[in-house]
Amino acid sequence: MSETTVTIEVPSHLYTQLQELADEQHTDVVRLLSKLVTSAGTPRTQYQPSTPALQRILDRAVDLGVPDLSQRHDHYLYGDDKG
Repeated sequence: MSETTVTIEVPSHLYTQLQELADEQHTDVVRLLSKLVTSAGTPRTQYQPSTPALQRILDRAVDLGVPDLSQRHDHYLYGDDKG
């Protein structure tokens, strides 16, 4: 299998974050991106609850598609438009 070089452009703030993460892991950005892309295709293991009660809670959990629910719960519960 031959390697192909691809150039991608990312915003400078994102590149800075990638560089910091690469430094933390003692690697370079290219190897970090390769590792991230490879791991993205790897299925994650399913969480196994420790008790039947926790399993019942997880069985009833529904993804509402609301990314800020924990920060803005008052807004979603009571219609509070503050923040």
